[in-house]
Amino acid sequence: MLSDITIGQFFPGNSVLHRLDPRVKLILVFTYIVAVFIPDNWLGLALSVALLLVLIGLSRIPPKVMIKGLKPVLPLLAFTSLINIFYVKGTILAEFWIFKISLEGIYTALFIAVRILCLIAAGSLLTYTTSPTALTDALERIMSPLKVLHVPVHEIAMMMTIALRFIPTLIEETDKIMSAQKARGADMESGNLLHRVKALIPVLVPLFVSSFRRAYDLATAMECRCYHGGEGRTRLKQFHMVLADYIAVAVMLLLVVLMIMTNLFSSAVL
Repeated sequence: MLSDITIGQFFPGNSVLHRLDPRVKLILVFTYIVAVFIPDNWLGLALSVALLLVLIGLSRIPPKVMIKGLKPVLPLLAFTSLINIFYVKGTILAEFWIFKISLEGIYTALFIAVRILCLIAAGSLLTYTTSPTALTDALERIMSPLKVLHVPVHEIAMMMTIALRFIPTLIEETDKIMSAQKARGADMESGNLLHRVKALIPVLVPLFVSSFRRAYDLATAMECRCYHGGEGRTRLKQFHMVLADYIAVAVMLLLVVLMIMTNLFSSAVL
């Protein structure tokens, strides 16, 4: 299960998405996340899914990797779907005890499930096609106007990127600790929920120790390299928007307009 978590990983490549300006990709991802919540009908949501599939194809990321990255959110999808199926009122299709399954509940559950999958896939696509260094520079440059308010923009961007970068490392470390505990006879898969939670304590303690040790080593390495924040720092690579970036922005704006139009159209029909 831990090996299925791929968020934070970067897959080097030379696709259209890899070559886009990281600042543009960040803005487009946030715009897409907002845009996914705009439609209240299947036509608008289908447009967002279609655009996402096109982007996945342009990124040249193997579909198996995308599907593998979505597996960890399946329990969340199942939980939210069950809540909507049983508690959304409407035309009752089946009833047992205090639970009622309605047609509107099934509709809402499917709609929200597709929406959540789009959000997770869009965020994963950003990290798959953008290196941590590029993400740091993009975040800092986007938030640079906040420097006027004395906001530590560089430090915030650095912390976010380091946290994102160490997700795969911590997952790998957790997997190794769990394998070592199982080799010593630890049982983490049987028993009730309370027993499983207690069985994770021998995993969490060394994981926290390892995390603090890595943080201390990283801080020491940064100090040895005379790192003192973003003051006076220069960049090896300069970002420049090209035609593909402007086309990507135009496509995203077109998607938002189309979603708003589908909402207006559905309201007019009803």
